[in-house]
Amino acid sequence: MKTKHVTPVFKVANLDKALSHYKDVLGFAEDFRIGNYAGVKLGSVSMHLAEQSEDDDGEYAKPIGGSTAYVLCDEVDSYFADIKNKGAVVKYPPKNWPYGMRDFRVTDPDGNHISFGCNLLRA
Repeated sequence: MKTKHVTPVFKVANLDKALSHYKDVLGFAEDFRIGNYAGVKLGSVSMHLAEQSEDDDGEYAKPIGGSTAYVLCDEVDSYFADIKNKGAVVKYPPKNWPYGMRDFRVTDPDGNHISFGCNLLRA
């Protein structure tokens, strides 16, 4: 087996509101939508958004918000400036870290966290 990529799935309270945020603020494009489930893409990165319904139970029932994704990028500063101007909720701005990455973190309206980072050694 050779793995190719991973796609995080974030639980959201309102799919329309979440899609609006991902498209209008974070710059993602809507890839697909099937009922209360949608995919968004930014470059080669994809994420899925699943609206929590009253019928959700069992192993796939998860609390809304609280998920985390880390997106690897070639640089982060220009993207950060762009989305901050569009109203992104910033947890922390771009910062160089001892582990060799420069990254920042934002949250979506449901409290899911997304970090965007670039490798300082390859930048």
